[in-house]
Amino acid sequence: MKIGIDKIGFYAPHLFLDMNKLAVARDVDPAKYTIGIGQEKMAIAPITQDAVSLAANAALNILDDKDKEDIDFVIFGTESGIDYSKSAGVYIHDLLGLNPKARTIEVKQACYGATAGIQMAKGHIALHPKSKVLVLGADIARYGLNSGGEATQGAGAVAMVISADPRILALEDKSAYLTADIMDFWRPVYSDTAMVDGKLSNEKYISFFESVWEDYKVQSGFGLEDFTAICFHLPYTKMGQKALRAIYEQGTEEDKERLVANLEASKTYNKQVGNIYTGSLYLSLLSLLEQQEELQDGARIGLFSYGSGAVGEFFTGVLQPGYRKYLNTYDHEELLASRTELSVDAYETVFEDTLPADGSTVELEIEADPAKIALSGISGHMRHYVHKDKK
Repeated sequence: MKIGIDKIGFYAPHLFLDMNKLAVARDVDPAKYTIGIGQEKMAIAPITQDAVSLAANAALNILDDKDKEDIDFVIFGTESGIDYSKSAGVYIHDLLGLNPKARTIEVKQACYGATAGIQMAKGHIALHPKSKVLVLGADIARYGLNSGGEATQGAGAVAMVISADPRILALEDKSAYLTADIMDFWRPVYSDTAMVDGKLSNEKYISFFESVWEDYKVQSGFGLEDFTAICFHLPYTKMGQKALRAIYEQGTEEDKERLVANLEASKTYNKQVGNIYTGSLYLSLLSLLEQQEELQDGARIGLFSYGSGAVGEFFTGVLQPGYRKYLNTYDHEELLASRTELSVDAYETVFEDTLPADGSTVELEIEADPAKIALSGISGHMRHYVHKDKK
């Protein structure tokens, strides 16, 4: 039985910042951002969007009534959770009107969370072939104004329906993974911004990739020649290039040219959105599928997932016949094209506009937010969301 991605979509908030303008404001050579780390725009989440609403909006555009009835497991990977106890996925389950006879959980391991969700989903579908699992990856990457990580911020979400007989990508069985206790990136419970050792994180990302890649080759017998493309978790888009460069010499010049060209296609959306943590790998995959028109049915795609702290995994999937018919390329391109640019001053104002930390009541103006699902306020220590189509 084939198990894999039957549907996939993403959502980014309607605001963005041009990285060239941020560089000028920070007295940095713009090339450091646009070429050095490979970012062009950064998605900015208004106060009316959090991980819950971003994920709900991503899922809203791909689910039909049959999906809502068949989904009996919701797995939400995030490191931007809003509650220590209640799963963020429970809010989404309600907002989307899913079958109440379902399991719903939240998974945390830095940027690896959504991958853990996919692996759990595979096991669930193997036991319950008629079921579908909704896997979500949503985050708002915050490092702070004028911080070293500021240029690698972002916001957005990816939603995937995992099922038997998938129409987009069938996931193969072989997988290699690795865990080590590393303080390369973390966010203590008392902080709303992340801590990061950038140099260590880059080094560990590459070493983890090399390790799981070598393990995967032993397990599968495959090499670079067997892959049409390899997608990477992209905290910034240049990171994937650094990792791929580490294994160039294992293939031919033709292999290198093919993988580099497809890596470029896989970075298109991430360049426009920035870092979305748990969703970054899958935004890269979606970008590859929708922006590389030469991809053929049956192509094998490698996927490298890395969550600081750290857990890494390399796994693979095969494109299914006619997969293009099930993509929403136009909608995703229109979403990115219709966003509103912020000045640096306006971006700083939005960044500092945060929710009260003491449970105070607040009502938010959602009219300026074009998203169908938005955070409308807090009262009684409870967040309230609005699905505008159901008002």
